[in-house]
Amino acid sequence: MTFLDTLRQWDDAVTCVDKKNLPEALRIFLAIEEPNSKIYFNIGCLHLLNKDFDAAEKAFDGSIRKDEHLAVAFFQRGITFYKKERLEECLGDFTNAYKALRGNQLIDYKALGLRYKLFACEVLHNMALVEAHLGNWKNAQENLQKALDCKTESKLNLIDKAFRSILKQKLFKLVEFPSSELFRPNKHYVAELEKKDYLGKAKVVASVVPQDQFSGFAPLQPQVQDGPTSPEEPGVFKALEGKAHIVLFELFPETSDELAVVPGNIVFVLQKGADNWATVIFNGRKGLVPYNYLQPLDFSPTSKRPEGIDTPPTREPPMRPKRKGDQTSVVESGADQNKKDTDNTCVIKIHFTFTFAISLPLGSSYEVLIDKIGKKLKLEATSLILSLTREETGESVINAKTDMKSVWNRAKDGRLTMWCKVYEPQEPQISFIALHTYESSNPEDLSFQEGDKILLLSRINQDWLEGQCGEKTGIFPASFVEELPVNGQ
Repeated sequence: MTFLDTLRQWDDAVTCVDKKNLPEALRIFLAIEEPNSKIYFNIGCLHLLNKDFDAAEKAFDGSIRKDEHLAVAFFQRGITFYKKERLEECLGDFTNAYKALRGNQLIDYKALGLRYKLFACEVLHNMALVEAHLGNWKNAQENLQKALDCKTESKLNLIDKAFRSILKQKLFKLVEFPSSELFRPNKHYVAELEKKDYLGKAKVVASVVPQDQFSGFAPLQPQVQDGPTSPEEPGVFKALEGKAHIVLFELFPETSDELAVVPGNIVFVLQKGADNWATVIFNGRKGLVPYNYLQPLDFSPTSKRPEGIDTPPTREPPMRPKRKGDQTSVVESGADQNKKDTDNTCVIKIHFTFTFAISLPLGSSYEVLIDKIGKKLKLEATSLILSLTREETGESVINAKTDMKSVWNRAKDGRLTMWCKVYEPQEPQISFIALHTYESSNPEDLSFQEGDKILLLSRINQDWLEGQCGEKTGIFPASFVEELPVNGQ
């Protein structure tokens, strides 16, 4: 798909949203073959409006993968986790959104096509709310104190109300993003999408057919007056493939051909292999799921509602079936396998910008652990930080000096949870001094006076920069400013 095709579909989808036709907008967005970060973000917002939280989470995952510095995507995924009651991941995303603000009071996304300002005090407000849910009232109060320090006048009442609630150890309302606001394509590019007719309409000069009004370039052909009418298109174009099954247990993919599913998902089994793994379709994606994680569904009028479809299972999930070439998986159920002294495999659930799982023998060295995680993420192992808790502390961080025996002793029933982050050295902020006065000619531009100091937010290209001057943000020509030395005034 070309850039112009993507731009045209993007513009059509946003137009449908303006007309309140959200299903059609979502259909158009999902048809885009290679979405960018902004389009993934828009898809997530529409899923969030439809209360399809799993699909929203996957869309925001895609947005963050495309742009790991998009603070508003972390903010929206945090809201999604909050609605799914996954509070630790929710707090992690709000923390990442606050870090992506890079010490700024706010980010105005107008220059990028989104009519929204993300305020640091609102992100801290939501962090305090999640800490309160987790019972960490002291941390909640500290976050609100930070919010008070960086609040704007318009947000004063919001933060003060939350602070009074925290002092009484009462919960308060979450600050939410208006999900109907979407990233819009550049209006200058959209204006160029109009087709220009340079040749004009062709006219018939001579035809073998009397009174022929055909205009075009196809060869002239005899015309039939009473031809057969086209058959009507069927109402259903394509029947569902496979047999419907309900997912009973949550699966964390360990390979790229496995699907992430949670209890209650409906999948369609295309093929069941001899190794007890099933090829299924879920949300338009094909992948592998253990067949002992599934239960067949009957959609006939006389069928009964399957048990467990509304409530999560209370029993432990079975062990993953053995796959061809996989020496670490086992065939027996969890209850039977726990009786074997030879079973030393541990499934490790790892929270990154997304959640995934790996399996390793108990007692593996730190080098084996970090190397497998690095290969899974396709990142250098030396750039990763592992910890046993969400916040890295001296006792929770896992590194080459850690006693791995104490780490593996924390595993329960062959399962362990870890957190992983990429080490990012603190980069100094880059500032510019205005050499000339610049008056903006477009809403996306940043106006400033000669001598103003401008904080760099991003480099658009060699000629244009994005920056902040006071509380205003926007783009401006690089030729109007001069870079200051680090810590320069």
